[in-house]
Amino acid sequence: MYDYDLLVVGSANADLVIRVERRPAAGETVLGSDLVVHPGGKGANQAVAAARLGARTALLARVGDDGHGRLLLQSQRAAGVDPAGVLVGGAPTGVALITVDPSGDNSIVVSPGANARLAPEDVRAASGLLHASRVVSAQLEIPLETVVEVVRRLPPGTRFVLNPSPPRPLPAEVLAACDPLIVNEHEARVIAGGELDGSPEDWAAALLALGPRSVVVTLGAEGALVATGEAMTRIKSVKVDAVDTTGAGDAFTAALAWRLGAGSPLPEAAAYAARVGAAAVTRPGAQESFPTAEEVESL
Repeated sequence: MYDYDLLVVGSANADLVIRVERRPAAGETVLGSDLVVHPGGKGANQAVAAARLGARTALLARVGDDGHGRLLLQSQRAAGVDPAGVLVGGAPTGVALITVDPSGDNSIVVSPGANARLAPEDVRAASGLLHASRVVSAQLEIPLETVVEVVRRLPPGTRFVLNPSPPRPLPAEVLAACDPLIVNEHEARVIAGGELDGSPEDWAAALLALGPRSVVVTLGAEGALVATGEAMTRIKSVKVDAVDTTGAGDAFTAALAWRLGAGSPLPEAAAYAARVGAAAVTRPGAQESFPTAEEVESL
């Protein structure tokens, strides 16, 4: 028996959000709304999203001993995440500067802060969490060597899910552990090491050739593509009126990872995740927008 359905190893940021009529060009200043501070970070977002859906969830991350860090810990506890793996200190809490335009699209700049101090030795010290978790999910807002250590410490039978954001080239041992590797078009191009021609099916085939056990390509309003060595399956999107896309990809990844751990086939897990991501964009903010399982069913 596992204590956790999902362990998220990743970042925890304070999201500083300003709404703008349009994003500024180089050298230009635009006026925006009042500043709003939300708990965020891809790791913390995924942990909250999974817990809201009913998953037994833990987070391994690092925050500063400051107001932003306390905000993040409070958010994790309120969602039902076990924050025992959240380390405090070493640097200020990471911060994401986010502008959101009227269509709901966003631009993000991240100052990693304490996230950059989540080190391989922290993973080694958390071996109990790894062995207690059915699925482990990671992203790349923490040092790559820390993600490598997660892969090396994975217990037999534990599934590894990676959303390589922000993207960078990945070592073969990390790619080989991914089941699935979850990418958008931009991330796919970076991971593949250059231009990707043809259809999303062609992109997925190129990524599979690099070694992951499975690949999910998210396609925004066009849904997603699920690819394994045996088949490729298109997942339809759910049509909603988008208010804010911040955190939608994290909600998708968390839902998919949880459903895989519950035994769902990858296409079925991705279809459920698409509904969770769609529900998340109908409300502003990241963690505040994540739906419960009941809300997903009603959608």
